[in-house]
Order: sequence, then C-alpha cells, then structure tokens
Amino acid sequence: MAVNFCFYEQIVGYQGEGNLGMDSNILLKDHQSETRLFLSRLIIAAFFVLVLMVLLVGRLIQLQVIDYQRFSELSQGNRLRIEPLPPTRGLVFDRNGVLLAENLPTWQLVMIPEEVEDLENTLVRLEALGLTNAAEHQEIVDLVRSRRDFERVQLRNLSEADASRFAVRRHQFPGVDIQEGLIRHYPFGAIGAHTIGYVGSISPEDLQRIDRSNYAGTSQIGRSGIERSYEQSLHGEVGYRQQVVNAQGRILLDPAANRPESTTELSQNNLETKWPVPGDNLILGLDVKLQLVAQEAMAGFRGAAIAIEPKTGDVLTLVSVPSFDPNRFTAGLSRADFTILGSDPDDPLFNRAIAGTYPPGSTVKPFFGIAALKEKAIDPAHREMCPGFFSLPGDTHRYRDWKAGGHGPMDLHDALVQSCDVFFYQVALSLGIDRLGESLENFGFGSTTGLDVVGEGHGIVPSREWKKKNFSRREDQVWFPGETLITGIGQGFALVTPLQLAHASAVLGTRGKRFKPRLVIGSQKGVGGQSIWLEPEELAGPTNVESEHYQKIHQAMLGVTEETAGTGRNAMLGTPYRVAGKTGTAQVFSLAPGEEYDEESIDERLRDHALFIAFAPAEDPEIAVAVVVENGGGSGAAATVVRKILDAFLLGVDRVPRQP
Repeated sequence: MAVNFCFYEQIVGYQGEGNLGMDSNILLKDHQSETRLFLSRLIIAAFFVLVLMVLLVGRLIQLQVIDYQRFSELSQGNRLRIEPLPPTRGLVFDRNGVLLAENLPTWQLVMIPEEVEDLENTLVRLEALGLTNAAEHQEIVDLVRSRRDFERVQLRNLSEADASRFAVRRHQFPGVDIQEGLIRHYPFGAIGAHTIGYVGSISPEDLQRIDRSNYAGTSQIGRSGIERSYEQSLHGEVGYRQQVVNAQGRILLDPAANRPESTTELSQNNLETKWPVPGDNLILGLDVKLQLVAQEAMAGFRGAAIAIEPKTGDVLTLVSVPSFDPNRFTAGLSRADFTILGSDPDDPLFNRAIAGTYPPGSTVKPFFGIAALKEKAIDPAHREMCPGFFSLPGDTHRYRDWKAGGHGPMDLHDALVQSCDVFFYQVALSLGIDRLGESLENFGFGSTTGLDVVGEGHGIVPSREWKKKNFSRREDQVWFPGETLITGIGQGFALVTPLQLAHASAVLGTRGKRFKPRLVIGSQKGVGGQSIWLEPEELAGPTNVESEHYQKIHQAMLGVTEETAGTGRNAMLGTPYRVAGKTGTAQVFSLAPGEEYDEESIDERLRDHALFIAFAPAEDPEIAVAVVVENGGGSGAAATVVRKILDAFLLGVDRVPRQP
C-alpha cells in the first residue's frame, strides 16, 4: 500500500512541476475501447451459449419425442429381464404304472452370451477348473454362437461338488452362472433303453428344425426311442417371467415367487409371468417285469426278443442286447466315451429288435404252409419222401436238408413239426417265387409294421423285380430256380426283423386278425391327470386264408412243442399252458458243396443264428413272442428265452427291481 502511494505521489509531483514532458490531457484508461471489447466478447459467448442451447433442446426433442418409444423400451430393458421358464418334461410309465423315465433336481452351469466379454478365455478358465470338458471346447463354442445372445445356454450338469467349486468363483465369470434344473433319469438303466430311448443336448442342427422359441431355457431333446418319437408331447410349452434387475443383472424383484392358479398373471408392478405347460405323461404297453425277465434271459447273447399282445398290438417287451445305460447320456457323455461306445463291435446302440435284419430260417415255414394250402399247391395228406437232399429236375446239384440222413416220408404236418427242408423245397418249387413273396407280404414282411418309434427296418421279400433293382450286373439280375428253393426255407435274400416275426406270429395266433404294433397306449395331462387311452388300430389281415388253413398250421405248431419229434419240445416240456411255436436256424455264410457245418471249428460270429416264434395259450393267445439269438447255433438258445418269457407272463413274476 505504501509503494502504490509513493508511486502515485511521484506522478503527481512530476505533473505539478511541469517536468513530465507530456500532454496533461492524456488519460490512463480507454473506457470506450474496453466497452467495445467487452461487448464483442459477450456477443460471441452468447452466440456459443445459444448454439449449445439449440443443440441441447434438439437432443432433448429427439430423445423425448422422436425416439421416445425406442429409448423407452431400451430403458425398460435395462430394468426388466425376460426369463424363460422351461416346461417340465413328461414322465413315462409302463402298463402297470411303474415309472420308467423321471426328472430329478440338479445344478446346471449356464451362460448368457451377451454378458460374456471373451467366450474363448471364459471356456478355457472353466476347463481349467474341470467344469467343462476341453475335448468339447469347439462344440460348446458352436452351440453358444448358434443361440441368440440373450438366451441362456446350458453348458453342462454339475454335481454338488462342482456347483460349490464354481459358486466361490462366480465373480470371476461374468455371464456364467449356476441354476437349479431337472435332469432326465431312467430308474431301470439299461432295461428297456432301446425302447424308451434317451435325451441329449440340443445341437446347432437341432435348432434348425425345432421351434426355437419353445425351447428357450431347454437344453436337452429326445434322441432315440419314445423320447425322440414323442418329443412334441413330452416337451410341453415354454413359459416366461419378467424380473426387475440392476445394472449388474442381479434380480431385485421376482413376482413369480408364488405360482398362481392362472396361466398368465400381472403382478402389482405390472410384471408379467406366463407359466409353462408341462409335457404329457406317456403310458406304454411295456410290462417292465416281463422286460427284466427277457433282458436277463438274453444276458450274454447278442440279439433281440419281442413280445406282443395279439388282440391289441401292444408291445409287452422289446429287448435288444447288448444294451446301454441312457443315464450316461443325460449326465453328459464325453465325445471320447461316445466314440468308444459307438466303435464297440457288439454295437450296443443299435436297436436290433426293430432295425436288425436276419434270414428268417425255418420260422417262415408256417407262412409258406398257409400259402401252399390256400393255393392248393400241395395235398395236406400227401407224403413226400425226404432222403436228406433235393435236386431240381435235370440238375445234379443237391440242396441239403438239415438232417443228413433225411426224415423219411413227410406230410405238411410232420414237415412243420420236424422242420423238414426237403418238403419245403418242394413247396417252394410248386408255389414259385412270386407266390412265395406274396405269402410273406400277406403277413407284413417286407415293409414296416408301423410301430410308433423311428428306425424300424423293412427287411427284404425277394422277387424278380427286387433282384433287377438291386444288382448292377445284368448276369446277376437273372432269377434262378435254386434261389426259389432256398427262399422256401428262409435263406437266400430273404431278411426279416424280429418285430416283423413277432407281429406275424400274433396274426397267426389270432387267425388273421391283425393289429398295428404300438408302444404308447395312453397319456396323462400333468401329474395326477386323467388318463386318455388309445384304441387299438386294426389293420387289414391276410387275404383268402380259410379258418381250416389256420387250424392245420396251429396243430402243426403245437406238434413242434409237444410231439416227440418236435424241434421245440425240449424247451417247452412241463408247461401248464399249450404253446404253438416254430424253431429256426439261419446260416450266416454258405457252405461249399460237400462241406459239413462244424460249430466248434468256426469263429463264433460265423455260427448260425438261432430263432424261435411262438404264441400262447395256443387255443386263445394272450402273447406272441419272437426271439433271435445271433450266432446262437441251434434254435435251442432262442427257444429257452421264449420259455422264460412265457412263464413270466402267463404264470406271473413278483419282482420289480429299481436301480438306485
């Protein structure tokens, strides 16, 4: 302050003395210039403020007027999340109410792709913790990328230990979480696995053919058997719920905590919930007690056993061995384990009962016998001499009988009882290949039976036309008389499925009444819902077959199991019921002329197949059975299995084991 005062005093002093040397009228400040400068700056600042205000107002108009709807929805989306509610898969029961497929609680590792910053890195870290399989890395990547970004994708089911291990590290994996879920479980494991089937993870290929919206939140789909064929009924309808979440996706409000009576409701917060519709429960014609008996009887064999109720077409048991445990698939079978299972030479995944095709051997002789009676190709009382071989007129080649010394004089009855090949060579020659084929087709051979699961085989009914279509070289397309002869004993090109054999046996037993085979006989809507039963579907039966023709064949098939020379007598000794049956032995390879079949000296997989068909009680059949034992040698192996199945069904079995 003193300095400023001195400075002022000096200036005044200089002016007073007149020594400043300057015009005393010069001012120290130019107010006019400063005013102009201030005004110009103010105008510029006001201009910029005005421009900014215009931009701000324009932006507000765009946000609140022009794009109001869009940003309102986005804002609501930040607050609300739509969570799919997968339906509960329907249960599967046998004819007596025994549970065959159920749902058990489990933990699921899930991912929401849009919340995952680095998919590859996230999967690598999950693999390091043992929560996902490194061998399935690319498969998981493809699955995640095939789904919409907001959809939850199930990576795998977790054990309690795995779920706990992830829970403490959840914060390290944004977009990955664990949730409660249900896993399919089959209480009887491998018992009936080919019939019931199994469920597996939904693949990118599945997403191309299914209604993706109805599978939101669902990770598995039917892969085989009933699970696949009735997928639409078992799956149900998906629901959804709206949840209030924060910016981190944590649920703040879930109005769906308590389920109401109505399917769709609005909560007090206007949050909508649509409850899923559970899948239908299915009731099968299978009898799990009988299934177990048949499975145990076939233990150690490769082959199939099928039992049908002749008066309805209900499949009582359907066994294909070796089998597999479907629970391994629902739990998540690794690619390596699946490769091992698929490369097994015994092919446990293959359903031999409906898709396996085999030469029928002598099991077709009753059907050819009916054709011979119908066409009057033979006189039932006429006896033909069986010397142990048969030769075509003008040909020295000998078509051998299974009994080297021959059977002696044979009529139709004796020829069926003792399964004389020579007699049926003559029958085949008399009928010709066209009528032989027609007689097989009359009983359903050569086409699918219509069973309500996918994968059924057609088999082959040979004919001239069939051979022309299936052989490329012209010289191979010619039909030879010798091929007609071997067709007459169920060899050559003829192939049948075990299901076709059981179905045809049922038609024989009912004297021509034919019903479409079926596995599903009823359904239920939800737990405890009313059962809806399906009516049996009757099909057109064999044409122009008279009752007396069936009677003659029935008597001969009874002779197979009751007469001293019957080929199936030993297996059926002592039954309190009467069995009409027919044995069969099918060659796997052809013997050279003069060569003898020696079972002990050849490879096990080259031995003859053993077959047996039967229906019982013979006078009023309640069950028809067909069994094929691959490489079983003589027909005795198959006949023994049939005996156990018939005893269990007709005499009762008091046990229903359940796997833990």
